[in-house]
Amino acid sequence: MAVYTDVNENEIEDFLSYYNLAPLLSYKGIAEGVENSNFLLQVQDGFYILTLYEKRVSESDLPFFLGLMQFLAEKGITCPRPVRRQDGTFVGSLAGRPATIMTFLDGMWMRKPAVVHCRGVGKMLAKIHLASAGFPIKRQNSLSLADVRFLWNACRTRANEFSGGLKIEIDKELDFLEDMWPTNLPTGIIHADLFPDNVFFLGEQVSGLIDFYFSCSDAFAYDVAICLNAWCFEKDLSYNLTKSQALLSAYCNERFLNESELVTLPLLARGAAMRFFMTRLYDWFYIPDDRLVVKKDPREYLRKIRFFQQIRTVSELGISRDISTEAS
Repeated sequence: MAVYTDVNENEIEDFLSYYNLAPLLSYKGIAEGVENSNFLLQVQDGFYILTLYEKRVSESDLPFFLGLMQFLAEKGITCPRPVRRQDGTFVGSLAGRPATIMTFLDGMWMRKPAVVHCRGVGKMLAKIHLASAGFPIKRQNSLSLADVRFLWNACRTRANEFSGGLKIEIDKELDFLEDMWPTNLPTGIIHADLFPDNVFFLGEQVSGLIDFYFSCSDAFAYDVAICLNAWCFEKDLSYNLTKSQALLSAYCNERFLNESELVTLPLLARGAAMRFFMTRLYDWFYIPDDRLVVKKDPREYLRKIRFFQQIRTVSELGISRDISTEAS
């Protein structure tokens, strides 16, 4: 979440007039995140989230995102539900942006995830993959390797300003990933951005998931690889095998990973690290410093790329290749 486009009280009250919601009591911008502009609204009957969709979210994708959240909620996954407007639609316009109001979820995200939180995330990730079966809309991954290559081309001429020798290093790594990327893995709807700030907890239990705006049709194991990047490194960027094992084992207890998925997991984790490095590098160069958003340092994911380059087998990530059989 973030604030790129600021709006005032009168604009929000006018937007709310198209909903059957009580009058606005208060609002505040939510500065965390990097994608859309988000505000916490308080009305008489409770709290809601107002989201203005910025340039990375296409309005044509909103039926997929909003429909998916409704679908998952009906399958027992706790996630925000879009609030209908008086005309029955979900999307309006505010400050020249498509905008929606979503229900509010209780809980808080973990600044310092422990092993128990990683276990909960692994279980919930598998539940999402299983629950989304039958969702009738498909969406291509907007941050596939081809899209990452596009971002790199936009950054490449300035890359060595960020880090000496980066141009040659990333050229070589992207070439390798494109040559080796698997195309025959089990696929379905994935979250694709299940970072700690998108998972709420009450105590040690997952209380809800948010931010489905990267969700797409892709390999389930790639979603797992994203979570390894997001949940299993410590602040000093050392890899925590205990957290990794907890996440992977909990996932496999709900949905087994087959042989092909396990074999390619180190490569997928390497590709996921590249994706987040590249989006951060692009933002580093192209988001103005005066925006109400904290730009994230790409160096974290450059180090993760280098870590996963050294991984040769899935056992080095804390899971044996026969754990899926044992779990199933």
